[in-house]
Amino acid sequence: MTSNVVVQLSDKEEYASPMELGKLVRVCGQLGRRHVSSSRVHEHRGPFATLSDVDVATFERLLGPSAVLTEAGDTEAFNVDWLRTCRGSGAAVLLPRSTEEVSAVLSHCHGRRLAVCPQGGNTGLVGGSVPVFDELVLSTARMAKVNTIDPLSGAVSCEAGCVLEALDTQVGEKAALTVPLDLGAKGSCQIGGNVATNAGGLRLLRYGPLHGSVLGLEAVLADGTVLDTMQTLRKDNTGLDLKQLFIGSEGILGVITRVAIQCVPRPCSTCVAFLGCPSFESTLQTFQAARQQFPEFLSSFEVMDAESMRCVRDNLHFRLPLDGEHPFYLLIEVAGSNEDALEESLLRFLDKCMSHSHISDGTMAKDSARVKELWRLRESIGEALRHDGYVYKYDISVPLATYMDVVALVRERVRGTSAMRVCGFGHMGDSNLHLNITAAGWDEALLGRIEPFVYEWTASVRGSISAEHGIGLHKKRFLHLCKTPAALEAMRSLKRAFDPLGILNPYKMLPPSS
Repeated sequence: MTSNVVVQLSDKEEYASPMELGKLVRVCGQLGRRHVSSSRVHEHRGPFATLSDVDVATFERLLGPSAVLTEAGDTEAFNVDWLRTCRGSGAAVLLPRSTEEVSAVLSHCHGRRLAVCPQGGNTGLVGGSVPVFDELVLSTARMAKVNTIDPLSGAVSCEAGCVLEALDTQVGEKAALTVPLDLGAKGSCQIGGNVATNAGGLRLLRYGPLHGSVLGLEAVLADGTVLDTMQTLRKDNTGLDLKQLFIGSEGILGVITRVAIQCVPRPCSTCVAFLGCPSFESTLQTFQAARQQFPEFLSSFEVMDAESMRCVRDNLHFRLPLDGEHPFYLLIEVAGSNEDALEESLLRFLDKCMSHSHISDGTMAKDSARVKELWRLRESIGEALRHDGYVYKYDISVPLATYMDVVALVRERVRGTSAMRVCGFGHMGDSNLHLNITAAGWDEALLGRIEPFVYEWTASVRGSISAEHGIGLHKKRFLHLCKTPAALEAMRSLKRAFDPLGILNPYKMLPPSS
């Protein structure tokens, strides 16, 4: 059986939970399955069992009837990804409330060889969180307890289904802490999914990746075995650090059920500068100066090219805070405990950059409303792009010296095609570029001008084809470009060791050995 699993259901861009999306998806499903994805994916169904009435009865006994969804109207939203480009046909959605229930479910699935698709907030962008065929969806949405908050050490332990924004609010209110992770999808994404995909986001420049922030985790393996590595210690040098295998594993090794994460003191004050720069070289000079000026306080350093801001201005009718148009724009955030000192330091920094002609115009803000207003310009680019029609999205990491080169190269490659605009923006502070190409609709000829060129070019400069979105379904056939055959085989060996029947999130991440 072959599935053409990539479809487009809607051009609406928003973050919402599967429950909230249910009504929208049922309506959009009436539009039919138009193929407009950035990749046409053909998969053959694996040698898995088919869900039976006996299986459903078993799950209802283990979880309770209300935690087993089988009606099409209830399961539809869990079968469609956030971009509306992937639709599976999972016949049941399971909503366990505890690690013990997850263990019981997987033990049964292992015995029956039923394939399982673990799902958190379903906000991923690479087709990794929805079924490809009829895999069962195992959602952690009902596992949302915060277990402990230690204000002394900053260690927080919680269940995998905690929504990132709610978790951050709770640790802030109870212990003046903040989670060292911030994403546009924070209102819907779950901490378990964040860890499983090694999410990056807006605070990585200051706090580093989750590999350094996650103190411990608990995961249930394919056969129902519970692997508990929930230590909250900063230092534990006793053998292999097994938790690291699950960070970024995208659910192919086990289902993360609990997480212990190192939270940090919440900054008392934040200042943001929005700047116009005359050249890309000047953005590099500004970044170097910012790292020297704010070695402890630099939280974010975002770059947007002129086309990105033009799109926000024209499609969303936002008024940009700077006069005229600039080749590049920067959004710089610094955060600390002394507001006056922070503001004074930022003003000195801006004066210095202006005197060296690194920036041509700028504005800054320290009150929360104005800070949010400036951040909105950066965070609304994705929404603005969708107004053009279809968006081909690429999330790559490249050396800073070549950061914007691929944007110019792709602009040249798509000249004379159906492409409407090519723009580049991203987390310059950690070398993460978001390359986006828009068109009125899906165009396979245009895709042929973009792929595999973007991924091959990225590999040629020793970059990564996935900076923070993961591999999932969409990118697995390109994984060989940035991983050696030995590395790929090592990953497959780990998969076989943890999940010998291959029931956990099949068809994702790992390309076949052939």
